Amino acid sequence: MSTAAAPLALVHSTSVKPDEVRRRELAGFLRSRRERISPEQVGLPAGGRRRTPGLRREEVAQLAAVGVTWYTWLEQSRDIQVSPQVLDAIARALLLDTNERAHLFSLADTPDPAPVAMCPTITPAILAIMEQLEPLPVVAANSRCDVLAYNRTYRHLITDLDAVPTADRNFLWMAFTDPLWRKVLVDYEDATASMVAKFRSAMADHVAEPAWKALLKRLRLASPEFDEQWQRHEVGLTSNGEKRFLNPQVGLLHFEFTTLWLGPRQSTRLITYTPADEETAERVERLHAYALTRV
Repeated sequence: MSTAAAPLALVHSTSVKPDEVRRRELAGFLRSRRERISPEQVGLPAGGRRRTPGLRREEVAQLAAVGVTWYTWLEQSRDIQVSPQVLDAIARALLLDTNERAHLFSLADTPDPAPVAMCPTITPAILAIMEQLEPLPVVAANSRCDVLAYNRTYRHLITDLDAVPTADRNFLWMAFTDPLWRKVLVDYEDATASMVAKFRSAMADHVAEPAWKALLKRLRLASPEFDEQWQRHEVGLTSNGEKRFLNPQVGLLHFEFTTLWLGPRQSTRLITYTPADEETAERVERLHAYALTRV
């Protein structure tokens, strides 16, 4: 008995492009959010009998002030352009919370023009941990390299951070504009190149945010050295490693630093500095003792 040839309709590639997968996920997400909202929740009359739960497509389009056909295409995973402003309107119409809004813009592969600020992560408990880790230097920072908190040892690791204006407490700003940082960071060129590469990688998720653009502009205007490194387009990831400081109070310090993330996303982190040798451990004790005398 002979075997019939497979129908041509079944002989085809099953590969799906990533953009198509993303559009399907976006369409499914929009439908699920629409179906969970009742008309009463958004100030619309309930109307007659509904064949599907939640809002109708035309109602979402009305609330978001977009065309019904255009919104229908979006839920049908059509390949159409979506502006950040329209996504913002849809997010508001569907009553999306912080996580849902971020997911919407991620699926649309579009930067959020008004990202919701992350909840503060430098809690009293975190500050207590930082103090308990003394004499080890510990600092908390976000992905934009802003210094958010530090313990007493770290305060005097490079310069007296309490004397630095809050707006200037940024690793990049201090490294490229404060001459003392050039003296204290033993491997200055490698350290700053790594910082710029990590900053460029992190900024990929924040290209539309005013605070990030303002910091970048400020750095490029203030430091030709930063601008030159920025134009190399090097990228890097935050990781653990080693770092050396020529501290003004106690001399050379050789550390192994460890990054501890404080949330589900790689944003706010603790950086702890552990002595790499006995000499550094003894000098850290002295630096801590010095810090305790400074009010």
